[in-house]
Amino acid sequence: MIETKTENRHLLIIGVLSVVVPLLVAILIFMPAKLDLGSDWVLFLPHLNATLNSATTVALLLGLYFIKKKQIKYHRTAMFVAFALGAIFLISYVIYHASAPSTIFGDTNRDGILDEAERAVLGTSRSVYLVVLLSHIILATIVVPFVLLAIYYAVNDKIQSHRKIVKWTFPIWLYVSITGVVVYFMISAYY
Repeated sequence: MIETKTENRHLLIIGVLSVVVPLLVAILIFMPAKLDLGSDWVLFLPHLNATLNSATTVALLLGLYFIKKKQIKYHRTAMFVAFALGAIFLISYVIYHASAPSTIFGDTNRDGILDEAERAVLGTSRSVYLVVLLSHIILATIVVPFVLLAIYYAVNDKIQSHRKIVKWTFPIWLYVSITGVVVYFMISAYY
């Protein structure tokens, strides 16, 4: 009975985090006034975020490699590294988007407006960018509770539940980390 109450409490915390984190991110990104952090140091953060996403991809792939080789200890380490990198990324991402103006894909003169001349030069590349970006954002939001559940099951030695959930979680998380880097390279010319 105590174990059930504890599990329910943990699952409730995962549920709350799964709603609160994306909501908080959206509020900070879309608030009308940006935070004034007193410096241009935040302009470095997109580059850091791409590095964090790249490292997350490597950690995820190492985690997959280690579990295929039945090296549980190394698998666990790689997956916790991936989770920690993701958490650091999220903090950096929120700081950047809460304090820096949004970068517009195709805004070559960096005036914050995508005019007709700029739009004409882009062709279909803007549509490709938006599809990749939107799929990245939607799946990044969706994957949060599943990553938390996968970690919860692993830590609590519920391996069957862990295996079931990671069949879907792992490829989505990997896609999110890879497309984060792709989005960065696509928009980096406009920073």
